[in-house]
Formats: sequence, structure tokens, C-alpha cells
Amino acid sequence: MRIFHVGERLLELPERPATLPEQGYLWIGTTREEFEVEVPQIQASLQRWTGAPLVDLHISDLLNRQLPSHFDYTSTYDVLVFRRLAAGVGSAELFTDEAAGTLAVARQVLDAIDTSPVGFVRFDRVLLTVHPAECQVREFFIARLAQTARAAPDARVEGRGASSRLPTSPADQMLRMVNHMVDGYLELRRLLTRQLGYLQHELLRPHGQFRGWHVLLDSRNALHLLEDICEDQRSAVQEWIDALEEWPAPADEQSFRERELLSVRSRDVLEHIERVLSHVRRLESSAETAVQLHFSVQSNRANNIMRTLTVLTAIFLPLNLITGFFGMNFDALPLIHSTTGVWIALGVMAAIGLGLALFFWRKRYLESSH
Repeated sequence: MRIFHVGERLLELPERPATLPEQGYLWIGTTREEFEVEVPQIQASLQRWTGAPLVDLHISDLLNRQLPSHFDYTSTYDVLVFRRLAAGVGSAELFTDEAAGTLAVARQVLDAIDTSPVGFVRFDRVLLTVHPAECQVREFFIARLAQTARAAPDARVEGRGASSRLPTSPADQMLRMVNHMVDGYLELRRLLTRQLGYLQHELLRPHGQFRGWHVLLDSRNALHLLEDICEDQRSAVQEWIDALEEWPAPADEQSFRERELLSVRSRDVLEHIERVLSHVRRLESSAETAVQLHFSVQSNRANNIMRTLTVLTAIFLPLNLITGFFGMNFDALPLIHSTTGVWIALGVMAAIGLGLALFFWRKRYLESSH
């Protein structure tokens, strides 16, 4: 568990303070395992700082590894559980271009998708975040806030925008972290797009038999899961936006500007989630279209084979009729006693065969479709 004071600068505290600082807010970043062990101590600290500990139901939500994204609130704090979309730890080698091109890598890509939930508890001056083990989001923001704090004087001198400042409130930092988790899907999107492109290429290869049906089915199931997760994310953020609009009116101009910034960040997060959801649906539609094209190609191949067999049958049918006629055991058949009869019969059969072949070729029955 790591505790930070976010104010004029970022300061990591060695232990939980007895009271809240005069300015800024406290950020408690903990893993789910640490949170489960230190719930009594955290509850006691929240009681001292805010006068309201966490509700037992919300503690269960923060400890639940399978909980979907959702938003809830009380009179003193808000709870946002947000499932991240990212590549798991140890999957960095999958992002190299040399990794594409095999069914084994496609399977590894599916196994590398991490959708663990991250919990946020927002008080007025306290932010509690509960992360999965080895969560890169917490470490990224610790480093980023430290870097921003060091660059803050230069930012004020150069007049940079609000993005280069430290978060002004727990809600501001929560939205920044959620936005970072949504943007983390960009690398995962590139990886999924490349592997699904490989599966589609193998599926539509003209002279080959596709053997990765189980991987393709798992890919479609993974896309269905990602779509459900994105819809839950969108619903949770929309509920947060609705709750934000019901907050009491700001008392001064600075509070109004901070509230406006929170609304802008919230809408920006929602727009990013919409783009991720749209991309997941496009990938899902692309996979469905590739499967349909595969079966259409297979059906077209079967039709070509049957057409060729039908044409050959139509050519040899009259030839079989001629050979069957002269093969009858009668003594008075024409041409059977003539020395040139066999050549006449062969000539007639050749003419009929070539004539029918030419006729079917002119009708384009003997062409192969590409």
C-alpha cells in the first residue's frame, strides 16, 4: 500500500497520517490483496479523515475479481469499479511485428487479454484505488504525477494547459486514471486487429484448408466479452456523469471551473469508450464476414466441381449411348460387318464429344471462377 499527498507537489507518506492535510488530498493506492488484509486499518483511517467508513457491500465489490464495471454512491463518497482492457504482464513480445503469423501466437494474444477490475472510492479529499496485483496503471500514475510535480514550475512559466498540472481533486485523478485505462486498449486493439487479419487471411486462402476454427471461435467469444465489458464501462461512466450533474452548485468561480473540467473529462472518457466499443464491433463484424465469405467460397468451389462433373457427364452420355447401341448382341446392326464401321463410329463419337465440349465452352460452363 502506498499513500500520497497530492497538493502543490506529490509527496509519498511513510504511514497513514492522523488528519487530512490542510491543502490537497490523499491518494491511497493499494492492491486487492493488501486491501483485503488492511480493511480494518483503512476503515479506521477513513473514519478519522471523513467521518464515514466504507459500506460492507462496497468492500465486497472492491474485493470481487469478477465484478463488472459499475457505479454507486453514498452521501459521502462515490464508488466506481472499472474493468480495464489491456495486455497482461509478460506479453510485451507479442507486440513485435515478428510475432504475427501463426495460430499459436493468435492463441497467445487471446490469453494475454487482461480485464481485471480496478476500484475507485472518491471522497471529497481522499481517493482510494484498489488494483490487481502487478497493475501497471498505479505505477504509471505514480511516475507520471512525480514527473508532473517536478515540471510544474516550468509549466506555469511556459503557460502550458491543464494537462500538465497535478490533479486538483480526487475526482480529477480518478477520471485521468480511467481515461488512461481506456486508452490502454489502443495497443491491444493493434494486436487484435493484426491477429484477426492473419486468421481471416488463412480462412480465405484459395488453395489451403483452414485448421484454426477453434482459435477463430475463441476470438469471436473474446470479442463478445470485450463488447459486454465496454458496454458496462459506458453505463458506469454515464451514471457517474448523471451523478456529477446532481452535485450542488459551485460556490465560487474556481469551483465552477473545476466542476466544468470534471464534466469535460467525463465526456471525453465516455467518447473514448464509445470509440473502443465501435472498434470492437467492427472487429466482430469483420470476423463474421470472413466466416461467411469462407463458406461462400467453399460453396462456390463445390458448385464449380459439380458443374464440371455435370458437363463431363453430358459429354459422355451420348458416347455411352453409341457404345451401348453397338454393343447389343444382334447380327443385323448397321456397320458391324463393314471394315470401316469402327472408324465411322469413332469419328461420329469424336465429333459429338468435341461438338458438345465446344458448345459448353461457348456457354462458359467449363470456365473456372477465381
